[in-house]
Amino acid sequence: MATATFLSNATINITQGVTTYDLSDQANQCTITIGKDALEVTAFGDTGHIFTGGLQTVDVSIQFFLSYGSNEVETALAAMVGQGNTTLTISPSGTTESASNPEYVITNAMLANFTPINSTVGEIAQVTANFTGGTWVRDITAP
Repeated sequence: MATATFLSNATINITQGVTTYDLSDQANQCTITIGKDALEVTAFGDTGHIFTGGLQTVDVSIQFFLSYGSNEVETALAAMVGQGNTTLTISPSGTTESASNPEYVITNAMLANFTPINSTVGEIAQVTANFTGGTWVRDITAP
């Protein structure tokens, strides 16, 4: 059995209001966790718990190199804190969707907080942004 090796080169576009930030070149780690709430539907006579999927769940964690100025990481994240209507468009490698490069679009995500200054002498400043909530769609069709 052949094993495919995947070398990541994620694309990360984040939209807040009418502004879209392409922060792909400012990130070095991205994790998306998707799922659905587990709703119990166990009825009388069942001999074990039975569940069905409820509302979608989604968590996105992105590690950025901190940068300051117009269209940079700190500016973008500061605009997103507490809004709850952020859209993230993320693909594992490039912008052409396919079965081997699915695009995830997360709408109405919430960035509750972030650390705008994270400085240590002799180190590159980084920050992790954790988005939660909203809905997700997986797309494998090329535009």
